[in-house]
Amino acid sequence: MTAIKHALQRDIFTPNDERLLSIVNVCKAGKKKKNCFLCATVTTERPVQVKVVKVKKSDKGDFYKRQIAWALRDLAVVDAKDAVKENPEFDLHFEKIYKWVASSTAEKNAFISCIWKLNQRYLRKKIDFVNVSSQLLEESVPSGENQSVTGGDEEVVDEYQELNAREEQDIEIMMEGCECAISNAEAFAEKLSRELQVLDGANIQSIMASEKQVNILMKLLDEALKEVDQIELKLSSYEEMLQSVKEQMNQISESNHLIHLSNTNNVKLLSEIEFLVNHMDLAKGHIKALQEGDLASSRGIEACTNAADALLQCMNVALRPGHDMLLAVQQQQQRFSDLREHFARRLASHLNNVFVQQGHDQSSTLAQHSVELTLPNHHPFHRDLLRYAKLMEWLKSTDYGKYEGLTKNYMDYLSRLYEREIKDFFEVAKIKMTGTTKESKKFATLPRKESAVKQETESLHGSSGKLTGSTSSLNKLSVQSSGNRRSQSSSLLDMGNMSASDLDVADRTKFDKIFEQVLSELEPLCLAEQDFISKFFKLQQHPSMPGTVTEADDLDGGLLSRQHNSGTALPVSSEKDMIRQMMTKIFRCIEPELNNLIALGDKIDSFNSLYMLVKMSHHVWTAQNVDPASFLSTTLGNVLVTVKRNFDKCISNQIRQMEEVKISKKSKVGILPFVAEFEEFAGLAESIFKNAERRGDLDKAYTKLIRGVFVNVEKVANESQKTPRDVVMMENFHHIFATLSRLKISCLEAEKKEAKQKYTDHLQSYVIYSLGQPLEKLNHFFEGVEARVAQGIREEEVSYQLAFNKQELRKVIKEYPGKEVKKGLDNLYKKVDKHLCEEENLLQVVWHSMQDEFIRQYKHFEGLIARCYPGSGVTMEFTIQDILDYCSSIAQSH
Repeated sequence: MTAIKHALQRDIFTPNDERLLSIVNVCKAGKKKKNCFLCATVTTERPVQVKVVKVKKSDKGDFYKRQIAWALRDLAVVDAKDAVKENPEFDLHFEKIYKWVASSTAEKNAFISCIWKLNQRYLRKKIDFVNVSSQLLEESVPSGENQSVTGGDEEVVDEYQELNAREEQDIEIMMEGCECAISNAEAFAEKLSRELQVLDGANIQSIMASEKQVNILMKLLDEALKEVDQIELKLSSYEEMLQSVKEQMNQISESNHLIHLSNTNNVKLLSEIEFLVNHMDLAKGHIKALQEGDLASSRGIEACTNAADALLQCMNVALRPGHDMLLAVQQQQQRFSDLREHFARRLASHLNNVFVQQGHDQSSTLAQHSVELTLPNHHPFHRDLLRYAKLMEWLKSTDYGKYEGLTKNYMDYLSRLYEREIKDFFEVAKIKMTGTTKESKKFATLPRKESAVKQETESLHGSSGKLTGSTSSLNKLSVQSSGNRRSQSSSLLDMGNMSASDLDVADRTKFDKIFEQVLSELEPLCLAEQDFISKFFKLQQHPSMPGTVTEADDLDGGLLSRQHNSGTALPVSSEKDMIRQMMTKIFRCIEPELNNLIALGDKIDSFNSLYMLVKMSHHVWTAQNVDPASFLSTTLGNVLVTVKRNFDKCISNQIRQMEEVKISKKSKVGILPFVAEFEEFAGLAESIFKNAERRGDLDKAYTKLIRGVFVNVEKVANESQKTPRDVVMMENFHHIFATLSRLKISCLEAEKKEAKQKYTDHLQSYVIYSLGQPLEKLNHFFEGVEARVAQGIREEEVSYQLAFNKQELRKVIKEYPGKEVKKGLDNLYKKVDKHLCEEENLLQVVWHSMQDEFIRQYKHFEGLIARCYPGSGVTMEFTIQDILDYCSSIAQSH
């Protein structure tokens, strides 16, 4: 650093008449380390200017250059960041704040010390030094290099000493009294020297004159010393007299200390006894409530709850050190433990009985719900059990083993109860769904068909066991459907093979209502049960719970496995996981039953997957807004995956059916079945998916279907033998374009334009191809004329060609008089009529296009005659007006 300092002094500051006092190697805080130097300098000329200069190496690195300089008077604050710990960072507050990181703390301290000294010496405005050690501001930094830096500062301090205002005023008065003070400085200095000598002599004489007073003062000091000696002798005698008193007072003090210690011990003992009596004494009423309290009445439950809380407080009291060694405390704790064990057994037994009793009461109401598509209301059951919520919380905190046993028993029993209710509920839904298919009316009155319906529903959800006594009447609901459906099969199992067009909108709407009612009944049931579980089992009070759930435990019903021997519980990930696992155990039949219902709906009509996708998506979205991790959200999400797969399968089946379409070789093609089915699908889907959350899935399906339609229309057109390819393409793409225009499906705008383009192209192609037939020889003649012109023969010289002279032209024109043209157009109209289908109604459009194309060809022929046979007088034997009249009369006659 010394070498750098000398180099900077020599190369940068000496040429500018500046002196380098301190230097620190720094880089900007928070940036890449591009080192530079901050230098504290003073000018060698008066008045002295103090600066802080930033110096950095050049880009080539062979010399230093001055980058920026700040006047020290502009420096407002120096922030050293930490006055205690070593920290190389510091801030300098000029017009803005500059943050620096020094290469070492010693360099930073030396630089700040130099700034402080320069501030004290040269500036009237003092700089604020923040987070700087006071010792650093009062002393120079020792050691090596920093000492040399501060040493330079001391030289500046010794060399310059600024006069204060009083000294400046005295000098001015002195100079005014001497005439040569300014003109002759040497004479003024000699005068001042002489006056100084006179003053020194006067001072010496004054000191010599005061010798007598000094002698008097010394004499007085001697007398004072004598008096002090006498006082010390008296004090020693007094101290001997008080020695015996001191010993007596020490004995009295020691006695008082023992009395105070005994009193303090007695007070502490009394406090400990009062603490144990106040905190470990349970009232007789509470003991009686715990032993004999009525757990069936509201008053008894309240008394037991208060007693249980009081017992818990006594058992959880924080004993002071040593209390647990007292026999009375141990006996009381054992008594509390026995009371807790006894009451826990009594409470667990009573709640188990309540679970069973409430379950029987609930089962008795199943019959009234069996014929309706509703689920029983468990609110009264939950309301009665919630009276025990505080006792469950007490049991959870005091005896987790019994709490866990109650939880398991609740799940086991309620799962069976809910399974019966939900399966009966889904049986009703399935029968109503199958009853909506009018196909079932043919055989609904036959007893054997009732079992067929039941077998069909059971085959979809597996072996679910026999229905209860009330369920036997459910099968009779299947006879309530009416109407006949066009079908070649009378079996329910053949319903899935019916085409979508055979199912009317009324049946689909009824299916949609049934499916929506199923979801609407399940949703509040699950939410109510989840809310009850969280409140009754107190799973919302703490962020984490004891107990660990493993997959094996879940399958075996042991969601809250515990160590029975030790009574300690294993940790669970979170209370939400525990709630979800309990809900999964209780409602384990919901997901398979929903999947079976979805499979039945898909079998009845594959288009039902559209309704189910929209409804299920809406309910999943609603459940996720409430709690994304809840059982309801997870279960509906899983079922939604099945619905989405059915939807995708429906789309795939439609595409496969497109690919398997076979056309008759003897009849015209017309509008292809899958084109009409796409129209039906799109119309149905648009009505179903209006404002739906899963619109994106429909858009993807549209893209797949329309691509399949396009590809297979072209495939059928290529394979068609009776109907021209252009007619098949024209009619079907016109139908597709009309469908997309009517439905206004935004994601198929590109396909709509493509369909219109294909329709237009094939219409034009068909018209051009068909129009070549009525004037075939004339067409061939003029094609030969155009070929000669293309070979380089001038148009006016074509008539000199033997095969294309005027006589040949007249001969060809005579073969097409107006009567023959009309006859040819009439035959063309009949042929077009045979090619086109009635349902698309494109005959007049095609005929009008042919008329325009015929007129265009006529004008083209006339132009060739005018250019190639000028002045020949050869004209066609019919006019454009004749063509319009022929076309109009032909169209009206047919």
